[in-house]
Amino acid sequence: MYSYEDRIRAVELYIKPGKRVRPTIRQLGYPTKNSLKGWYNEYQQKLDLPMGYAGRRLKFSQEQKDAAIDHYLAHDRCIAATMRALGYPGRGTLTAWVREAVPEARRAAFGSVGRRSYSGKLMQAGVMELCTREESAQAVADKFGVCWPTLYNWKNQLLGREAPASTKRTHPFRLRKSATSSSAKSSRRAAKPGNFALNRTS
Repeated sequence: MYSYEDRIRAVELYIKPGKRVRPTIRQLGYPTKNSLKGWYNEYQQKLDLPMGYAGRRLKFSQEQKDAAIDHYLAHDRCIAATMRALGYPGRGTLTAWVREAVPEARRAAFGSVGRRSYSGKLMQAGVMELCTREESAQAVADKFGVCWPTLYNWKNQLLGREAPASTKRTHPFRLRKSATSSSAKSSRRAAKPGNFALNRTS
């Protein structure tokens, strides 16, 4: 159930950034889009909301909240991985919990704070598994305790963005060398007609 304070806070926050539904729900972790718009319409008519409680609100214990935050921090700060592993809460709710418990999380999302460092051996092993996998990238990521986007970031750092993420029988760390060799051969082939033309002119 949503208290009067919950509802009025949501309506005021909704009005403040220019009646934007998603940012409001993302920041608070509640309610649904339809509930928020309904509360706002009611507020417009009466310039206030009824006292008491309205609607259903999922309740989580402090233990559940702590477990979710601990999992998030221990597993590459990945919202999706935490939701998938625990089965709760919603993305908006978990994001709100994290921002409350870890103030730097908002800045970390932009890469300025809280980024984990990984050893070169771990990154190479992860990229090897990613590029020769017979399973999903998420399954590989789970083995290494990271999110699948992290695996692709490792691949881009070690092999470059042009390298495919699944090579199976081709050794992934030979890709860059092969690509460089092919590029050099192409350059030599492209240079031959030009050289011939220069020789004829001279």
